[in-house]
Amino acid sequence: MNYDILYDTKIRMEKCLSTFQKNVNSMRIGRVSPVLLDGIYIEYYGVKTPLKDLSNITVESVNTLKITVFDRKILRIIEKEIFHSNLEFTPLVHDNVIRLIVPPLTEDRRNKICKCIQSDAENSRISIRNIRRDANDTLKKLVQKKIITIDVEHVTQNEIQILTDDYINKVNHFFIQKKSEIMHV
Repeated sequence: MNYDILYDTKIRMEKCLSTFQKNVNSMRIGRVSPVLLDGIYIEYYGVKTPLKDLSNITVESVNTLKITVFDRKILRIIEKEIFHSNLEFTPLVHDNVIRLIVPPLTEDRRNKICKCIQSDAENSRISIRNIRRDANDTLKKLVQKKIITIDVEHVTQNEIQILTDDYINKVNHFFIQKKSEIMHV
């Protein structure tokens, strides 16, 4: 029973960490990548569809993304979605191609990105601690129902704390790594 709780806790903490990493990697940090547009969804025949499913996104040069749209009818819709996203890009439209010229990062923009990443890191740490709390609450309920003993509860709580510390350290390490990368790009 306690192994199920440990396994579930580890899975949930891993998802929390991977979500944090995915969010940070989707931020623009000096390198142009099609991943930057992963968060953009287009209303296509009544369904929210990822931009990458409606177009071919390639890196044209060091600071330019080229988006070749499959259906010309939605070209202007895609342009508006990109313009209104928080990416701060101005799309250039020509035929069925949209080009995004990514300006170099300024010091002010780097600081804003670091603050966003720091906020995401803190939210991830809070989520990990909430997962620990949920697991410990489950253990307490099992003790009350006399399914497990108090000794098993304490051993499992210690293992959950070790998991919590490990995942918080992983979040901190990833945050420090990305902050260093952003400030030295």
